[in-house]
Amino acid sequence: MATNERSELDLLEARLKTLLPEEYQESYEELQPTPMGSAGLKYDRDGRVAWDEIWGSFCDLALAGGPPHKGALLQPATAAEIEAAPERYQEVVGEICRGIRMVTELSANPSPVPGWVRVNCLNEGMAGWLHRAITMENVAVRSEGKTLDLPAGPAYRLEKEIKNVVTVIAKTNHYWTGHMWRFQRLEIGDLFELLAAESPLVIPAAGLNADGNGNLAARLAESIRAKTGLRPADVRYEGWLGLECPSVRSAVWMMRALVATNVLSRREGTVLFVPLDPGRDPDGGIVANAVSRVYQLAMIKGIVST
Repeated sequence: MATNERSELDLLEARLKTLLPEEYQESYEELQPTPMGSAGLKYDRDGRVAWDEIWGSFCDLALAGGPPHKGALLQPATAAEIEAAPERYQEVVGEICRGIRMVTELSANPSPVPGWVRVNCLNEGMAGWLHRAITMENVAVRSEGKTLDLPAGPAYRLEKEIKNVVTVIAKTNHYWTGHMWRFQRLEIGDLFELLAAESPLVIPAAGLNADGNGNLAARLAESIRAKTGLRPADVRYEGWLGLECPSVRSAVWMMRALVATNVLSRREGTVLFVPLDPGRDPDGGIVANAVSRVYQLAMIKGIVST
């Protein structure tokens, strides 16, 4: 291994350790994405879900290499879906907000943007960390400043999608507040500022066509294929390009590494998803270069074979 490659890997690993709770910092490379059993709902004497009494523990963070909370991306409802069932939509939003308040003690209210609920975090570092961690749990999420938006829709069911949203914020908030000291949380805020100075945070853009995501997806897929040999996956989501990886291990490793370079990513099985962001990365160059370099480092470490 060349000196510059060793230095690059050392820097990447240092940033990952900054982002991870202490219990994962020396073990994340060996962590297996093995899910726990799902906790059942509990109800109070009024027949409402007692969200704050459901969990005694949580699965490992997907950020650390644990199982993502969702196997497939949970997305917000479309405007047409909301307009077709406005009363049910309000019920769902109200229940999600109630659950979030109970499990996090954070303020949660309907977002000004339909299809989302808005959570007010304690600071920008917290919102930024939750944004990255929840993305890797395969739940749609957005952040701006100290606010965090989580998805909602009139078709959401109490024991399924509503529970998914409440669970993912309960899980990630639990690790943020209960597993990291104040000094580390400050370090994370400083790291985000450093990463932003190097490159903007690349995120999945809304409004792209899920069947093709426009010309950007095709250009990015071809660029990544030429640099790495990774081919696009058949599964498609608005704002995301899927890449077929050789194994779950390689998809997990590259996902983590990309987030440490300020490119949001997530995975479903062996498919690594990278963002399509025409505003911040109009030609896909940031993502293509990041995937290429991370892939090369994965080869150096023996995560993928040549």
